[in-house]
Parts: sequence; C-alpha cells; structure tokens
Amino acid sequence: MKFMIVEQGGKQYRVAEGGTIEVDRLPNEVGETLTLEDVLLYVDDDAVTVGTPLVEGAKVNAKVLNHFKGRKILVFKYRPKQRYRVKSGHRQQYTRLLIESIERE
Repeated sequence: MKFMIVEQGGKQYRVAEGGTIEVDRLPNEVGETLTLEDVLLYVDDDAVTVGTPLVEGAKVNAKVLNHFKGRKILVFKYRPKQRYRVKSGHRQQYTRLLIESIERE
C-alpha cells in the first residue's frame, strides 16, 4: 500500500490515492486542483522514505470537493461569587480535499 504524510496548515495528514482529507479552509474554489508539496514521509509497500525535513520530488495532487463548517464549540467562562459569566461559540471552517494522485520522481 502506498501512502504519504503531508503537512498542510501546520498539521499533518495521512493521504492515499482516492481518499479524502479535511483541512483548514483554503482560498481555492470548488473543483480546483491543487498540489501539496510538503511531504514528510513516503511509504511504498516495504520501502519507507523519511524526509529531512521534506521528501525531495514527492507531491500530492488534490481536488477541492467542498467547503463546510465544523461542529459548534461552546466556550463558557465563569468566576464564582463575582457575577462573571461569558458564553461564546466558534465554528471552524474546513475544506474537503479528494486525493487524486500521489507521485514521487
């Protein structure tokens, strides 16, 4: 089985051909193709290549499927006996990518 570990937005993702990953929102339009070149690890059956820090000549071609929001996170700050209560929420925006191909020269 062939897969790679790529870095996108300060986070690391395991990718294989035909799979999908959810990364932080990207400025690309839906249907656009993009290339991820920050490959940290490449595995092809028994051959493992670890980058120092990146694997030379390796890249991942991905297609933007859609943009969506994650689940809502509630933040509640409270200090007892001081009448201090603050409630706020946050919804992170994500981009879903379809991995079309992984290549190494």
